[in-house]
Amino acid sequence: MKILTFTGKTPSEALKKAKLEIGDEGMLIETKEIQKKRLNREAVYEIVIGIDEEKLPKNYKRFGKPLQDQKPIIQESEDILFDISNAAKQISQIADVTQPHFEYGLPKATQTFTAPSFEPKELKEIKNEINKLGDKVKLIQNMFWNEKAPDLQNAIPPEFAEIYRLTAQSGMDRIHLDAIMQMTLAHMPAKMKENSSTVKRYFQTLLRKMIPIRIESMPSFGNKKVIMLVGPTGVGKTTSIAKLAARYSFLMQKKYKVGLVVLDTYRIGAVEQLMQYARMMKLGIETVVDPPEFATALESLRHCDFILIDTMGSSPYDKGKIEKIYECLEANSTDYKVDVILVMPSSIKYEDLLATYENFSSLNIDTMMFTKLDETRGFGNIFSLAYETKKPISYFSVGQEVPEDLVCANSDFLVDCLLNGFNRSKA
Repeated sequence: MKILTFTGKTPSEALKKAKLEIGDEGMLIETKEIQKKRLNREAVYEIVIGIDEEKLPKNYKRFGKPLQDQKPIIQESEDILFDISNAAKQISQIADVTQPHFEYGLPKATQTFTAPSFEPKELKEIKNEINKLGDKVKLIQNMFWNEKAPDLQNAIPPEFAEIYRLTAQSGMDRIHLDAIMQMTLAHMPAKMKENSSTVKRYFQTLLRKMIPIRIESMPSFGNKKVIMLVGPTGVGKTTSIAKLAARYSFLMQKKYKVGLVVLDTYRIGAVEQLMQYARMMKLGIETVVDPPEFATALESLRHCDFILIDTMGSSPYDKGKIEKIYECLEANSTDYKVDVILVMPSSIKYEDLLATYENFSSLNIDTMMFTKLDETRGFGNIFSLAYETKKPISYFSVGQEVPEDLVCANSDFLVDCLLNGFNRSKA
């Protein structure tokens, strides 16, 4: 039997190519997607056909690929590199599980058939060569990436190509990325620069240290925490308020008393939604229409450990609504300090995040919360905003579930998302 492969943008297109070449005598063995569809390229599917050689059409070219199956040289090269990489991984796995059943340097009479406590020199050398091969393959693969490198005095070592490409594609501002790359090249020990894996680990450590995080704290005895969430319309402030309320009321070691204040009287639906949460969790709730009522609402909830304030959503460029929130803060005649958390979606580009921050900055932002982490693939925009503003991040919202999908901000989690993509299990 002869095994033939055909490719196409869809499985049916590949099958049509097969029928044109060999007719209907072939047997479909496997269908697989060999290249996922992305913004700037089509998907590629491959089908594997088995056929008896005597049933092949007389005019079938037995050597070489049909014209419609030929790929551009760069794509052929990528396929070859992919095969080499897979082969290296398979060899590495074999090397990892293969254990010799004898010990070097011992007389035959004393040899045992248990796994040795040390690794033979020959096996160690093979594994080292395999690791080097895998690293070289990775470097060659990155040669196909032709993004413009940063304006540095010295060229980026090839070992840095992968980490630079991943970070650039994450949405991080190029100025920030180039500054971090310069810092890495200047301070990273020369020995560590020789391997892309150590480069990635060093880069991860550097990013973690550069992300400001606000560690969650509970109110001390006799005191209370007042938290106000502000931000654009539709970012999930009301749902985030409900998540925080449930967290403080039920999920902590101590069940704190929580009260709610609603400034968002423009949207009746938002008020009703929060009222429903308050009834379910048996929380006190106050509504504020005019700024002078703000202090009265806070005093009405003085028995609570936490007071959470939901505000009206507005466009970052709607100065009137932002000014209304500011007037409420100014009307706070109580002794309670209000921590202002700016809530923003992680799914918008860095320039829009920065514009949002700048327009809400008149409210004296204390920390930032990012929502919709499960709806985006790029997280460099979050890093760039924290890096630029130096404002700490307090919480991440990773879904719609209340209260499960709210997590305290963690630099390890954000860096992992930035380099490897969102993984709910690591939240």
